[in-house]
Amino acid sequence: MENAGMGGWMGTILWLVIMIGLFYFMLIRPQKKKEKETKAMLEAVKVGDSVTTIGGIVGKILKIKDDKVCIEIGDRTHKHPMTIKREAIATVVPCTKSPKKQKIEEIPEDIDDADDTETETNSEE
Repeated sequence: MENAGMGGWMGTILWLVIMIGLFYFMLIRPQKKKEKETKAMLEAVKVGDSVTTIGGIVGKILKIKDDKVCIEIGDRTHKHPMTIKREAIATVVPCTKSPKKQKIEEIPEDIDDADDTETETNSEE
């Protein structure tokens, strides 16, 4: 009778180990793989690449500084620079030309200054 009680516990523990293994291989492992791919993608961005942000904004990278990226948004007649965090990039389409050959219009000297001017104009209103 004591052996039957031990067999019940062993079966329960075995099912618990199987369930934990399934969770690891079906949920945790794929998530870590996706995080690694995303990190590699964000580290590989370069000037000239076309990007889509997590908010759906599409633009071309003008300048990269640490964890901030200056992108150019708009059409051919109305182009506007916009500063975003590197983590806000959802997808990257690598540019086919080298950045030196592309004609990129005037780029703000310091990305941080562009952020400060926006807040100053908003506070004046």
